[in-house]
Amino acid sequence: MLNHFIRAASAAAALCIATAALAAAGAPASTAQTSKGAALVDGKGMSLYTFDNDAGGKSACNGPCAAIWPPLIAASGSSAAGDWTIVPRDDGTAQWAYKGHPLYTFTKDGKPGDVSGDGFKNVWRLAKP
Repeated sequence: MLNHFIRAASAAAALCIATAALAAAGAPASTAQTSKGAALVDGKGMSLYTFDNDAGGKSACNGPCAAIWPPLIAASGSSAAGDWTIVPRDDGTAQWAYKGHPLYTFTKDGKPGDVSGDGFKNVWRLAKP
């Protein structure tokens, strides 16, 4: 009986450690409520968007486009997990993608919760969880 208790306690401790490690690593984005419902947001609470012209898990928004629609950059050493992947960019940096769609913020969103980029030129979409 004591051995069973020790094994169960060890398993519970291992699960807690694994959960804490995942939480410490942090997801590249979270979910927040906006005027258009739940949306993915970056660490500052700014809305994230997808671009219809992206294809094959690659960003088509570079140069001047990326100045207006900054990509959600993946830090060196970041790891993909589940629906989250990392895609290479033309400039050599790495960008977070959700369900295969690279993610961006919009420079005209002034504060957390703004969603002014949704539907922009009918090719930018608010990223939904």
